[in-house]
Amino acid sequence: MSSDPVVIDGGERSCVRLLLELRGRIADLAPGTVVHLIAADPAAPIDLPAWCHLTGHAYLGPVDGAPTPTYALRVAADARPTSPESPWRPR
Repeated sequence: MSSDPVVIDGGERSCVRLLLELRGRIADLAPGTVVHLIAADPAAPIDLPAWCHLTGHAYLGPVDGAPTPTYALRVAADARPTSPESPWRPR
């Protein structure tokens, strides 16, 4: 496994759209992979930790020194799935 994080640029998307994209992108990543999510949505520092708590992924916090708001998480081996239509509803 590479020690470089996987970077996902969420741009200006809303947190719901970000989480739907994030869920799809991390589905095939190896457990333990660190992901850096670039997210301009001001709700990201609230919604991302809550989503990680719901799904079992480890929220690692804001990335220090990033030029744009960036948040880190570690992919869990035993993540709990969410509904295909809603990233906030357990499946």
